[in-house]
Amino acid sequence: MGWWSDVLADAIVRSGRLQIVSCFTRSDEKRRAFAAKYGCEPAASYEAMLADPSIEAIINTTPNNIHLETTRAAARAGKHVFLDKPIANTVAEGRALTEACRSAGVILALGYQRRRETHFRWVRARIDAGEFGRLVNAEANISRDRLGKIDLTSWRYQAAGMPGGVLLQIGIHYTDVLEYLMGPVVAVTGRLAQLVLPGDNPDVASVVLEHESGALSTLNASYASSGEYYLLNVYGKEATAFYDLHQGLRYVKRGEKAPSPVSCEPADAIASELDEFAAAVRGEGAPEMDGEKSTRSLAVVLAGIRSAREGRRVEVNEMMVAA
Repeated sequence: MGWWSDVLADAIVRSGRLQIVSCFTRSDEKRRAFAAKYGCEPAASYEAMLADPSIEAIINTTPNNIHLETTRAAARAGKHVFLDKPIANTVAEGRALTEACRSAGVILALGYQRRRETHFRWVRARIDAGEFGRLVNAEANISRDRLGKIDLTSWRYQAAGMPGGVLLQIGIHYTDVLEYLMGPVVAVTGRLAQLVLPGDNPDVASVVLEHESGALSTLNASYASSGEYYLLNVYGKEATAFYDLHQGLRYVKRGEKAPSPVSCEPADAIASELDEFAAAVRGEGAPEMDGEKSTRSLAVVLAGIRSAREGRRVEVNEMMVAA
């Protein structure tokens, strides 16, 4: 139980399609506080939770390095699993937990809420309609200020728990959006740096992504900046979309002199992905991001990390084969 557990639980309350029945974490204090806040029963153990026949699904917020263990146990117990990105720290573990859920006949859904934001859905719809023509380039930035805000005892800020640091922890959100908009990534060239934060993990990352179509995109991710910032621009032969945190979405077609603002109502992206998970459990469709897609998404980031460490271009298939 941590801050993200509450974020997901709050989204469950907003959704109305799921009910929080039980909770477990090793800290008795955190467990009881969560149970009181969300009106559920604290479980004595994870095993006890999995043995409860009234529970249909697990929202798994454990550290990356035990996603396999905890998800495999849930699958064996016949529980569907919602798991946040990244699916694991290695491709091999991502594949193993995907197979565990497939073999048990349970739904596995991954949380990639950024792709669900309405500005990116709007751009995707225009791409699908052919308005962009051939996609040629994109650029993205996801930056946050973590100076003085990190807990070095947390797995989230340790190389063992979050290899690749900021690139795996938040950069993966925008490598995913870039794939969602620009198509599959086939190779990555990356650089990592540790400039401001203490500890043993990179706080700045830059990658060049080569897409299957031939288009190129870039991503910069940072925990060392002075504030929070998000940017993602998509360039096509016939149109360009500009999005950033402060100015929203703008759009310009070939021949127009200046981009026009696009009004997009904010989406409840986390509640949306949980709604989708609930629907899939009921046999109503499938998760947009399943185990196989999320394992491939992880491989893109791992290719960037390997590239930075070895100083060379790394193909995504190399990461998939290495597993």
